[in-house]
Amino acid sequence: MIAKGLASTSHPVLAHIIPTRRCNLSCAYCNEYDDYSKPVSTHTMFERVDALAKLGTTVITISGGEPLLHPDLDRIIQRARHHGMIAGMITNGYLLTAERIRGLNNAGLDHMQISIDNVMPDDVSKKSLKVLDKKLQLLAEHAEFHVNINSVVGGGIRNPHDAVTVGKRAVELGFTSTVGIIHDGGGQLQPLKPEEREVYAQMKTMGNASYAQITYFQDNIALGKTNEWRCRAGARYLYICEDGLVHYCSQQRGYPGKPLSEYTVEDIRREYLTAKSCAPRCTVACVHQTSYVDFWRDPQTLNARAGAEAAGLVRIK
Repeated sequence: MIAKGLASTSHPVLAHIIPTRRCNLSCAYCNEYDDYSKPVSTHTMFERVDALAKLGTTVITISGGEPLLHPDLDRIIQRARHHGMIAGMITNGYLLTAERIRGLNNAGLDHMQISIDNVMPDDVSKKSLKVLDKKLQLLAEHAEFHVNINSVVGGGIRNPHDAVTVGKRAVELGFTSTVGIIHDGGGQLQPLKPEEREVYAQMKTMGNASYAQITYFQDNIALGKTNEWRCRAGARYLYICEDGLVHYCSQQRGYPGKPLSEYTVEDIRREYLTAKSCAPRCTVACVHQTSYVDFWRDPQTLNARAGAEAAGLVRIK
């Protein structure tokens, strides 16, 4: 993946794709779900996976909503693997069974991430260790794919020390562990409180047990500091919503807002060079990590308004 990314900047490294907006939970801090949407048709999902493959995408992560609610999720994963793309998914884990995990093995899933927000469920989140621990044990017994457990701080989580408990349990079961900082409703950073920063620092001491590197990017977020970086969303990272439109990310939906079926290398090259005004206070780690491969090259010389006008898209307000 890294070698391919270094060789050319004209293809996406990572794409998040949404097969359904519906979720079986309603976490208070989440703005990425509803409780009524129908799943995207399997045929349409195949077309979108094929389009991402045509653009040269290296990794597809299937998200939601809750992707396990899609009746043909395994076939969508198989489609991605057929094209040689790495296939991952982000799930709340509630719908996992031994049979379901074996199906994901057979489909060729490469990695899974589950976010666990607390030890005991509350009115902020039901994604608790108490509820999900049996699901984690099933994964430890049956999963042939990599499993990462992401615990969180911020965003109204009542007991930040729960993140450490979740992280230790993940490592005990043979999984990797990461810590995330919950953003506000617009995807922007909110500085951590002193107790939350203490927990964040403790999670960093887990060292090699951590899957994704915790860099200065998250260090600054924890302190409420801005980051100066070149966001390559719309180019190296694509977010494709359930309507098949390409957006910068889950927190900046609306632009480019162009159908994936019409997205071209020219769009990728434009957005690669477009600076995003939301970048300094962004907390979306996957976009940062995807953009990291290009930190050393190619300054961004366009702004979003100029890029939109040059492409003949809707004018940015």
